[in-house]
Amino acid sequence: MTVMAERAVQSSQMSVEEFERIAAFAAKETDDAVRFEFINGRIGVKKVADGDHNTIVLWLSKGCMRVRPDLDLYQGQGLMVEKYRGGRARPDAVLVPEDHFAGHGEWADPSGVLLVLEVTSYDSDTDRRDRQEKPIAYGAAGIPFYLLVDRDVCTTQLYSDPDPEVGYANCRTASFGVTLVLPEPLGIELDTEKLKQYVA
Repeated sequence: MTVMAERAVQSSQMSVEEFERIAAFAAKETDDAVRFEFINGRIGVKKVADGDHNTIVLWLSKGCMRVRPDLDLYQGQGLMVEKYRGGRARPDAVLVPEDHFAGHGEWADPSGVLLVLEVTSYDSDTDRRDRQEKPIAYGAAGIPFYLLVDRDVCTTQLYSDPDPEVGYANCRTASFGVTLVLPEPLGIELDTEKLKQYVA
């Protein structure tokens, strides 16, 4: 069965509106310690990041800002993803033009987003969420690049050429230590050697 066919037979657990109410309540009642996502019709819990996870996000921020100070890297910004905006994701970081999210609410339209970053967490949901569902959701939303820093296998995976039917048409995998090139319109090269320090 294809991924698209599997998605078609799955039924949604709830409406997007119901999900947003639950997510808002959880964020308020737990001081944002519990964060939810709604991908492929199912609610999921976004694990609280550890220090190494956050350091990887800062690594990307510093690398991008050094070369492209005209860009902003947001953490915690929710995005409306999947076809017809039926999903809600909270990437670990979102790279956008400066001031892009000014005036946006908790869940922003992904138009104008240049890259989303996810860093794998050491939990049972990582494979399904970060390696299978997120590439489809982000690609279907038209986001040009999805960067997955996979701490389990010490690689970066750069997804490109979004395709609304399959997610992304291309994926380039490289081991930590290899220079990561974020192609135009980003035009950024990142040294991934330091990422070796941030794995368990």
